[in-house]
Amino acid sequence: MRLGWDEIKRRAKAFSEDWKDAHYEKGETQTFYNEFFEKIFGINRRQVAIYEQRVRLLTDRHGFIDLFWPGTLLVEQKSSRLDLGKAQGQALDYVEGIHPTLQPRHVLTCDFQNWVLLDLETRAEIKFRLARLHQPREQTVRHVHVSEGGQAVIADQFHHHGGSGENAKSVKQSHATGAADQSPPMFSQFKCFNSP
Repeated sequence: MRLGWDEIKRRAKAFSEDWKDAHYEKGETQTFYNEFFEKIFGINRRQVAIYEQRVRLLTDRHGFIDLFWPGTLLVEQKSSRLDLGKAQGQALDYVEGIHPTLQPRHVLTCDFQNWVLLDLETRAEIKFRLARLHQPREQTVRHVHVSEGGQAVIADQFHHHGGSGENAKSVKQSHATGAADQSPPMFSQFKCFNSP
C-alpha cells in the first residue's frame, strides 16, 4: 500500500513519541530501525537494508556498518551523548571500503534523539531532532565543500517553510543554494516506496 505524505508524517510523529526516551545503541538500534521502516513507511526493513554489514577499512582492518541500504543509506548509530562528528568520520571511512556501485548517497549518524544526514553528492548536511522528524518546517543545511588542496569550506543555511509566502530565508549564504524539500527531513529517499 502506498502512503501519502500526510499519513507518513502522522506515523513519524507517533514513532518519535514512542522512541523519545531511546538512548542505548547496543540494546535498541535494530528494533529502532525495524520500526522506523515498518511503522512510518510500511516497509519491511529486510527488503531494503541489512544490519552489521562487514566492510574492509583502508587500514586493512574490518568494521561493521550498523545499517546499510546499498546505493542509498549508511547509518552509524551511537548511544546518546556520544560525538556524532566522530561517528560521521567512522561512517565515511566505511564508505571508502564499499564498492563504488554500492556506495550510499546518504550517511546518517544518529544517537536516537539527534540526527545528522549527509548527502554525499551535494555535501549538504541536515541536522534535526527525533521529536521533529515529522515536521518539514525548519531545518539547517550545512554545505561542505572541499577544494583541490583539501581545504574545507562549511556554510550553514537555515530554511523556514511557513505560511508567510517566502520559500526560504537564509541566515548565511552558502556556495550551493536551494530550497529545502517540503517532505520531512530524509523522507524524500522513500518516495520510491510510498509517495502518492
